[in-house]
Amino acid sequence: MLFDSHLHIIDRERLNYPWLEGAGSLNRDSLYADYARDAHRCAITDTLHMEVDVAAGDIEAETAFVQELSRQPGSLIRGAIASCRPEENGFASYLERVVENPFVKGFRRVLHVVADELSEGALFRENLRRLTGTRLTFDFCVLPHQIAKAIALVDLNPDVQFILDHCGVPAVKDGLSDIWKTGITEIAQRPNVVVKISGVVAYADPDSWTVDTLRPFFEHSVASFGWDRVIWGSDWPVCTLGGGLTTWVAATHALTSGCSLDERAGLYQRNARRLWNL
Repeated sequence: MLFDSHLHIIDRERLNYPWLEGAGSLNRDSLYADYARDAHRCAITDTLHMEVDVAAGDIEAETAFVQELSRQPGSLIRGAIASCRPEENGFASYLERVVENPFVKGFRRVLHVVADELSEGALFRENLRRLTGTRLTFDFCVLPHQIAKAIALVDLNPDVQFILDHCGVPAVKDGLSDIWKTGITEIAQRPNVVVKISGVVAYADPDSWTVDTLRPFFEHSVASFGWDRVIWGSDWPVCTLGGGLTTWVAATHALTSGCSLDERAGLYQRNARRLWNL
């Protein structure tokens, strides 16, 4: 059984997604019903919705929309990782509203689509410190050369729980790189960071990747963080770029076939439930 920590829902009738215009085959609706059909087939029992970089004015509407979906009978959605803009003055008041809603489990700000200097700003860093003691986690979505930027934020906030998405977004199709390996090794030394084993099929060659293509990235991530600091995610619908949900689930089971029941239980469900107190 799998706990999916990284589901995206795209409904263009409800929300605005400025980035979709340049997103190729992802420029379409990706609705919960489509995900749920395959999720049930793959023995996914629970999921958290991950923000989809909606237009700034739709951030709170996205959370309300997902919470509405979670109330449907039989819904797999257990909570949301909400979008945020720590670089803006309104973050403090936004945080006060979010803390009052237990459905929201954390925040994410996608950093590889903005200037590197954004996360170095004084206001961004001041606002990130506000997460201390709030129960809310913070997801990083950064490219390998930006892991050092993430480390700087982690070191400034030792009491905030951070999550590194998609194994640090390695360019799987290009093979292992020293900058990715070194970055993973370094950030894993921070005990308040966990790594999300998610989305890597989207960075592989869609026509030629195999389980052995993914294995070095999986094994280095696990070896660096340990089995207690890894969680699993689908990154649906982005994973459709590399074969889809069922393909990624099958690859996950293949990658962990030689692991113990306890190790798999940690990755598949237990660590995520502990992380978000579910």
